[in-house]
Amino acid sequence: MASHLVVRACPPFRVPGAAGDPGVAAAAPELERDARSLLDGAELDRARAMTARTREDFLGGRLAQRRFAADLLGVPTSDLTAWYSCPRCGTGANISHGRPGYLLRGHAAPLLLSLSRASGWTLLAGVVAPEPGQRLGIDVEDPARADFVGFDDVVLTVAEQRHLAGLHGTSLLRGRARLWARKEAWLKMVGTGLQTAPDSLDVLGPHVDGHAGLRDLLPEESGLPAELVAAVAVVVLP
Repeated sequence: MASHLVVRACPPFRVPGAAGDPGVAAAAPELERDARSLLDGAELDRARAMTARTREDFLGGRLAQRRFAADLLGVPTSDLTAWYSCPRCGTGANISHGRPGYLLRGHAAPLLLSLSRASGWTLLAGVVAPEPGQRLGIDVEDPARADFVGFDDVVLTVAEQRHLAGLHGTSLLRGRARLWARKEAWLKMVGTGLQTAPDSLDVLGPHVDGHAGLRDLLPEESGLPAELVAAVAVVVLP
């Protein structure tokens, strides 16, 4: 199997809410049924602690990820066991967060995965048969969520703030979201997440920390609607 990046976008999954309120709807029966059939114990335990809407997004994303992984590997979903890795909590079947991965019939699947969600959309990235040391991170953002006071001070470096100076309205929000997506993709790739302060990471140039491999994803490549922005990082670390 050749090593190459595959990206897939999955549209929102929604069911009508009780009394017309989508915020109080339980996850659709078919979603719950598929989750019980296909997901593992730690994933289901985590979902049970969520509100209905959050649970729906979580279960939909995890099911999409498992089917995506099975498609890339050419195996049944039932052959996969979730095997997440967190720098603080460890790695194993009892971990339901952190860097996603799977066991394939008891052995580590030859696959890198990354998942991100925004506005109900799930964005997935995978690399089959990765090179030694290769790492992957992907992120999608809704520019509307970058519209709050203090965003620049918390998220952007001084150089990035200068880069956005003079922008207003929609252009400013898309500029902020683009940089935020690039930061999230990079931090997922290196595995630190938001343990690294976003305003300490400059993602304007073609290289970050001396490595190439961070770039924006256009809608025609990602499959996302044009109003969302996305980025991917694929890097071979020493």
